[in-house]
Parts: sequence; structure tokens; C-alpha cells
Amino acid sequence: MNALGGPFADGWRALGAAVGKPEGVVMVSAHWETVGLAVTAHEKPETIHDIGGFPAELHAMQYPAPGSPELAARVAALTGAAPTEQWGLDHGTWSVLVHVWPEADVPVVQLSLDRRLTPPQHFDLARRLRPLREEGVIVAGSGDFVHNLGAWKRDGGEPYGWATGFNEAVKSALVRGDDAALVDWVGLAEDAQLSVPTDEHFLPLLYVAAQRGPDDEVAFFNDVIEGGSISMTGVRIG
Repeated sequence: MNALGGPFADGWRALGAAVGKPEGVVMVSAHWETVGLAVTAHEKPETIHDIGGFPAELHAMQYPAPGSPELAARVAALTGAAPTEQWGLDHGTWSVLVHVWPEADVPVVQLSLDRRLTPPQHFDLARRLRPLREEGVIVAGSGDFVHNLGAWKRDGGEPYGWATGFNEAVKSALVRGDDAALVDWVGLAEDAQLSVPTDEHFLPLLYVAAQRGPDDEVAFFNDVIEGGSISMTGVRIG
């Protein structure tokens, strides 16, 4: 629903204004899991409505950003990902980017989450993308530090203590550059597995953290936990 507007959309718009328009974006979304690594390679990726039970206005939204076969080929060369046209831009990507670059004029490719990989392997894979920064390409991730839908409070309310604790532990690890703590997220805080019952929403963060250079600053935005158990916290590195 945040795709339709609201305070988090304001935070994403402010992010877009701050970073300007890059040459392209490589997005890792929690919502594209594969056996084997893949990268979208079509010129005009489809807006995928991989959602259900939402208002017609949301299902009708389109984000017609161009793809980039050239960027996909570059990602493939760096990571060994297989270029594919069997996916597009899923809601983990377009619901955010529709506010970051509302003109849909920045080329976007998605890199899948390869379910064969362990967290350390995801981080090592993400490091291979570092040269893209020097080429004007942003590596982005769409997920949540804390994502426990089973504990979500439909009527809102205060965050669970375990959710706040884990969210703050992730932020602290990012600030001090403790990549090992992020990779070993189970040991990051007490009751970590309540915050990350399944890891697909946490893993995109590793792809962002892996891009950090020695002089990069870390900043947070949209630092709110919704419904007690969903963290909307975003992080900008560099």
C-alpha cells in the first residue's frame, strides 16, 4: 500500500532527490527467489503484480522503467548470473522505485536471490558487484530488517521489544561496519529469529552492505516499525 503514498513514500522521494539519477540500478528484491542466479535482461521489463487482495488502484499501477540488456550482461560477467526475460519488476522493486524515480527513466535490472547460497556466499557474491559503483550504477535491496507477518498487528500499536532490539542491532552493525555480524544475523541479537523467521527479506541488506567502502558514511531513513513487527527502516551507504 505504500506504493500509493504516505510518509514512507515521502522518505523514498527524498532519497531520490538526494542521490540524483544514476546510470542504472541493480535491485535485489525479497520477492524473486531462484535455484541458480538470474538477472533480468529485457529492454522493457513487465510490472509484475505479485500481490493479492489489494485495491484495484494498486493492481493497476505500472512502473514502465526501461531495462538494460547491457547492464544485465555486465552483472552476468561479474557474478555468473544467467540473463533471463522470464521475470520483470516485482512489487518489491516497483513499489519503492515509483517514488524514488517517479519518471521511471532510470534503467533497472533485478538480480535474483539464489536459494542455493548461504548468507556468507550471498555477501561474497554481492562484493563482486562493487565495480558497478565506479560506473555510476546503484546496487539496491528491497526487504526488511524485521519481517514477521505472523506477529503483525493489523490495528497497529507499539513495536515488539524483540523487533526494536533487532532493528537497532542491525543499525549498529551497519554503522560500525561489522559485516560479519550482519552475515551471522542469527547471533546479532536476542530472539533474532523472531525478527527474521525466514531470510528472504533480510538477505537483500547484505547486497547493500557489501558495497560499502572505507570512507562511506551510513544514514538511515523511514526508521519506523509498522504493526509491531515490520521494519520500514532504510539505509543509504555512501
